[in-house]
Amino acid sequence: MSKPPQKSAVRRSSKAKGETAPPAKARRAVKSPTVKTKAPKVGFVSLGCPKALVDSERIITRLRAEGYEIAPEYKSADVVVVNTCGFLNSAKQESLDAIGEAIAENGRVIVTGCLGVEKDKIMSAHPRVLAVTGPHQYEQVMEAVHDAVPPLHDPFLDLVPPEGLHLTPRHYAYLKISEGCNNKCSFCIIPDIRGRLVSRPANHVMAEAERLVKAGVKELLVISQDPCAYGLDIKYAESLWNKQPLKARFFELSQALGSLGVWVRMHYVYPYPHVDNVIPLMADGKILPYLDIPFQHASPTVLKAMRRPASQDKVLERIAKWRNICPDLALRSTFIVGFPGETDDDFRMLIDFLQEARLTRVGCFKYEDVPGAKANELPGQVSEEVKEERWEMLMGVQRAISSHVLASRIGKTIDVLIDDVDEEGAVARSAWDAPEVDGCVFLNGETNVKIGDKVRVKIGHADEYDLWGEVV
Repeated sequence: MSKPPQKSAVRRSSKAKGETAPPAKARRAVKSPTVKTKAPKVGFVSLGCPKALVDSERIITRLRAEGYEIAPEYKSADVVVVNTCGFLNSAKQESLDAIGEAIAENGRVIVTGCLGVEKDKIMSAHPRVLAVTGPHQYEQVMEAVHDAVPPLHDPFLDLVPPEGLHLTPRHYAYLKISEGCNNKCSFCIIPDIRGRLVSRPANHVMAEAERLVKAGVKELLVISQDPCAYGLDIKYAESLWNKQPLKARFFELSQALGSLGVWVRMHYVYPYPHVDNVIPLMADGKILPYLDIPFQHASPTVLKAMRRPASQDKVLERIAKWRNICPDLALRSTFIVGFPGETDDDFRMLIDFLQEARLTRVGCFKYEDVPGAKANELPGQVSEEVKEERWEMLMGVQRAISSHVLASRIGKTIDVLIDDVDEEGAVARSAWDAPEVDGCVFLNGETNVKIGDKVRVKIGHADEYDLWGEVV
């Protein structure tokens, strides 16, 4: 597959270290059609999670609505916006490096996103930055762009499609249903950065979803910091959709999205009891049989220190129940090793949990202090050497589990979405694979398909990450 230029002004970071699939290629925004005007051009660098990606999409949609063009590389941009990540120290450093690269390549840089809450850190490292704003501060970003390069006086020269502009391929899109988070996990500062839970009205979410489907999107990836808490802040308020009342609640929204006739994939789902209600929707084919649940650990002691639900036995019971209802269910999760106070027994409990739960996909992070997080104050810091040993062991165990799970797909005929095609064949994804973080289905020699096609494939080979098959 062809690779984007190394010095692209529109890119995304690859997934976090520790995922069990190889890193995905950076995504580039599609170059704007040529128009007969000297429209100002904005380069865009988008880092971090899909929630930040949606913020980037909303900003570039606003920019295009005002007549700006999106520059495909630094040298053609009048100004560059860098949407940063500020969760882990490694992510902060990646953001600072990206800012430095943009300054070196272009010289005129506006910073937004999660790291924007640490303006002093940014300005200390890069005093030439033109402006700094925080996460989802769209108006402030627009004002900063206006100051740097004023918009055209005739916004009708460049019309924006109703679904907005996206940094993802045309056939899939992220659908953000809420901002912020009410949880108080001791290792996380997201609520401090992005604020408390703010849910979108259900009819607003569905209107956006319908626009995306009408524009050709085949897969909606539902995201927020805590999707299962959706609507809690607005008391699950009803709004009219298709002339019928629709509650702003996870289950009702899942039902509504499942009626649109496209793939619907749930991300970052906390294992609240009402998650059980959506499993029959998966079994009936209304939404994909896929749950991304960040369990983080299995030891009750560590989970308590993390301020997470600490009922490992009940989680295993529920997973067994889910699989009984929906045998094709794929479970993805992330874990942290080396959390303060984690003992050898705690880690062994985590390994035992993995071997019992047999999750399809797993990512693992080595704990690191995050400035401002409560976990920094906890005793029992784990050495970097022990963190590395535990990470290696966990990933080795999971590779064996993933290999066994994927081997069970051999001989099955499944639906896949085509993500890429070249002279060697096609790359696709199954219902069990989210873009950029999970594996792929390789179709060697299949060149008579197009990106965005949904095709039937018989699986003939598997490894610990990916599947290989042939179009039926």
